[in-house]
Amino acid sequence: MPLFKTISLNSYTQVFLWKITETFDELFRSVVLRDVSLARLGGMKSESHKKGFLSVRRLLIEAGYSDFDLYYDNFGKPHLRDAGSGKREVGSGKQEVGSDIHLPSPIFQLPSSSPKHISISHSHNFSVITISDEIIGIDIEMLKTKTLKIAPRFMDIFHLENLSEENQLIKATVIWGIKEAVFKIKNEIGISFKDHIFEQDFSLDNKKCTVELRFNAKVEYFDAVFDCIENYVFVCAFNSVPFGSASGEKK
Repeated sequence: MPLFKTISLNSYTQVFLWKITETFDELFRSVVLRDVSLARLGGMKSESHKKGFLSVRRLLIEAGYSDFDLYYDNFGKPHLRDAGSGKREVGSGKQEVGSDIHLPSPIFQLPSSSPKHISISHSHNFSVITISDEIIGIDIEMLKTKTLKIAPRFMDIFHLENLSEENQLIKATVIWGIKEAVFKIKNEIGISFKDHIFEQDFSLDNKKCTVELRFNAKVEYFDAVFDCIENYVFVCAFNSVPFGSASGEKK
């Protein structure tokens, strides 16, 4: 299936969603991978993870990038190479299966004058990336009853009061996604979802909320936005500033 949907969160942040309906071979033949990515793909045992990995590379193409522009730091956080840095690894990738490679033209071409921030997520039949001028975290989650069962382990259950069982499941999944997205921004060992990341009370209808990270004797603030697609929830989190700051406004 082609690109499922693009969403503009603001003038400098784009979300790209891919619904995975292809076979592994179809996805594999549609991308070009670096040697290190081929090795990583070869080490994956799950077919779902393999297709998620490849669909993320298809999303990179749709966003005007490729596997050659993506790298991970020592903590496993993804980054995009500065297109003007001269560090792009051209021509080092090999395809071991198939030769009918087709790279579609990007539908959204980002300017190359400055590096962009990227966040990546995959869950079952959906993959998502977001690219922004700001540091951002993204998460996508399938709605599963297990999330509601373990909710007391990662969140304050007051968020679920006076909601139908269906909305409890959605809200618990949103809150899990919020915590994942914030953690992806900070990416620090020792952060506990329940003990350190706190969501202000919010309505599912508003599709946004304010979040605090209280960790290492410091409080940091984030804005989170979310939405539902089919039986999935996706969440994006941005750095923010508290209400009542010197500027009197949120970033």
